[in-house]
Amino acid sequence: MSGFLKSREALLVGVIAVLLVVIATRFPAFIAPANLVNVFNDTSPLLLLALGQTVVILTRCIDLSVAANLALTGMVCAMLNAAYPGVPLAVILVLALAMGAMMGAVNGLLVWRLSIPPIVVTLGTMTIYRGFIFVISGGEWVNSHEMSAAFTGFPRAVILGLPVLSWIAIVAAALFVVMIARTPLGRAFYAVGGNPGAAVYTGLDVGKTQFWAFVLSGTLAGLTGYLWVARYSVAYVDIAGGFELEVVAACVIGGISIAGGAGTILGTILGALFLGIVKNALPVVGISPFWQLAISGAAIVIAVAFNTKSGRAKGRIILKRAEGTA
Repeated sequence: MSGFLKSREALLVGVIAVLLVVIATRFPAFIAPANLVNVFNDTSPLLLLALGQTVVILTRCIDLSVAANLALTGMVCAMLNAAYPGVPLAVILVLALAMGAMMGAVNGLLVWRLSIPPIVVTLGTMTIYRGFIFVISGGEWVNSHEMSAAFTGFPRAVILGLPVLSWIAIVAAALFVVMIARTPLGRAFYAVGGNPGAAVYTGLDVGKTQFWAFVLSGTLAGLTGYLWVARYSVAYVDIAGGFELEVVAACVIGGISIAGGAGTILGTILGALFLGIVKNALPVVGISPFWQLAISGAAIVIAVAFNTKSGRAKGRIILKRAEGTA
């Protein structure tokens, strides 16, 4: 228990609690249960993408194409539904998952087989995917009146007081917690990110592990693409523009080390919730929502500086212990 109280996760819980108290002094209705449910639902797309980004960053990579993946998949799903309203929702869900996984696999293969730096690969594919959206749509929107009721209604359907979108985020988070803690693949993510050289000597294929991280990230991005356009009932070229910055911010704020091999899924969840609360609170406290990107960028810099300082402190402790035993 004392270990948790000193952890990054406990600090985030405290910061979120203080943030809610401060907001409540200005707007008490913000912390009403119904509004908090809406805040969590608004944060669910960010949480889904951040879960995928977490495993990528754990392996010393980064995926800047997640928002473009989301946008392209969402546009394809919306155009398919508009052209063929009778296509079963299950088919659209499978399409979204498959498209996302395929785009993630492209990133992973380029990093694994061609040894191209992940930031270069994903910057390139981000631009390519955005270009594809314009090519297939001609720059035109798909609006709510062109979408079927089943298509737009699925993520909004309420089960036990929560929309389906929120339940999908909760289930995904639970699955990732189990995967990271209980499966060889989850342990491989940490091993590859923590010390790639040592991971090779234990029989792990670093490139292959990074490939599967990108596939997981892409799959969640594809699923979120459908959920996004269905929930907001609109698809256009610039869907989720700049959203990749918020995704990285959620991970870093949650304690995921950019250097790889360190961090927890719980931290990512709390980081996403922190950003979700800030985003929803900005209009309440009279701050323009356009400040959110600046806040996300500042949060990344501060969190990385904090993570680096913590890492150096731990390193000094280890060195002191080694000197004492020498």
